This record gives sequence, C-alpha cells and structure tokens, in this order.
Amino acid sequence: MTKKFKDAIKSRRTFYQIDNKSTLSEKELLDLIRFAVEYVPSAFNSQTTRVVLLTGEAHQKLWNIVKNTLRKRISAEAFAKTEQKIDGSFSCGYGTILYFEDMSVVHALQEQFPTYKDNFPVWAEQADAMHQFVIWTMLEDAGMGASLQHYNPLVDDEVRAAWNLPLHWKLIAQMPFGVPVTRPGSKEVMPLDERVFAFND
Repeated sequence: MTKKFKDAIKSRRTFYQIDNKSTLSEKELLDLIRFAVEYVPSAFNSQTTRVVLLTGEAHQKLWNIVKNTLRKRISAEAFAKTEQKIDGSFSCGYGTILYFEDMSVVHALQEQFPTYKDNFPVWAEQADAMHQFVIWTMLEDAGMGASLQHYNPLVDDEVRAAWNLPLHWKLIAQMPFGVPVTRPGSKEVMPLDERVFAFND
C-alpha cells in the first residue's frame, strides 16, 4: 500500500461517479484480490468467501442481468429511475467484484460443530464483510473508487448460471469500481462518545 494504513481507511468512501478506467492491470487487480483472500481471517479458518472479478463484457452482462430482473419486478416509473442509477453509477465503471459465501462449507461446519450451528452463517458473512472492506480499501489506495451494492438474492440464480458458478455459492454483495470522476461530499459521523466505550474495572 502506498498510504499509511489509517490514511487508506480514512480515504475509503462510497464513489457513485466512476469511469470505465482502471489504474491497475488485470493481473494487478487479480493479485490484489488474491492477496486479500489469502490473508483476511475467518472463523475456524473456514475460508468460506469466494470472490469473482468481472471486467469488460462480463461487467456489462452483470448489470444487464440486474436491469432485466428489476424490469420484471417493479413499475415502469420506478424502473426508469433505477436504470438511470445503474447506467450512471455502476455499469459505467471498469468492473465489478462479486462476493459469495460457499454454503457447502458452512453446512459442513454446522454438522461438525452443532453447538455453534446458528453462528456459522453469521460468522461467514462477517468474514465476507472483512474481504469487502480490505479489497475496497486497497482499491482506494490504488486510486480507484467503488461502492457496495446488494441486488441479491433477486439476481443470484442468473448470476450463477451466467458464469457457471456452483449452486451452493450464496451471493452477498456486488462492488462496481473504476477511476473516480468526482469525490463524494462530507459524511455525517455520530459523536464517538455515543459509539465507543472503555472500562478498566
């Protein structure tokens, strides 16, 4: 990373205005993702997170799937606004990173450790969230902007079919990214005294 860790965390924001450009080559993007997947922790070292990088036509294909799915489910008026948002914020980027959880691993752990059965799906999503945050921060450090979207579970089946992904992979989130066009505005932060507490006795 070129920035100090704290600076990179502070700079990471949600970027909706992105361009179809990348500061990294395809290999560098994959290396970034592979680094995160190798070193981000998971409960019981379960390593349940699966990450898919879509660029070029695959990136456009994803957002066409999203639009076609929503077109069938919402009113024409609502879809027009949604389509404008997708075309102006997500599909216009360079690529999209898909985050999945391998539920076959989760279910195997539930059988192996029944005492923690209800916890494993929660722990899996926590691990997935850590992957999202690390990759998002590393993209920002590389000069790119991203946002986190959740059109799952509406598009899960079509997405798995489109790239022949296993049925037991559960889609968690979609992260469109590209070179930022504009910076986001200021963000409201709740008083930290209402969110952070310390005790020593």
